Amino acid sequence: MSQSTFTMIDESGKEVVYEVLFTFESDETNKNYIVYTDNKKDETGNIEVYASIYDPKDPKSKLEAIETDKEWKVIETILETLQEEIKNKQNEENNEQ
Repeated sequence: MSQSTFTMIDESGKEVVYEVLFTFESDETNKNYIVYTDNKKDETGNIEVYASIYDPKDPKSKLEAIETDKEWKVIETILETLQEEIKNKQNEENNEQ
């Protein structure tokens, strides 16, 4: 499986490598989104995941902040669906053993 990564400079000037989890275009918002992680864990042990608006036709475009609740809801719904699919697949694999 090929992994896609990109590097950004954080607030302290340090280079951070991010792994692209997935990208998608929303029919609801007519925008393209990128969902990515640096694989750091939060205080509860969950991997931190980020999302931004991007232009897939311009590889040099900057990521844009997501500012509306509607956009966040679209992304949260997709993440919840993916988490449920992964959980179901893991349960199926465990039941086969």
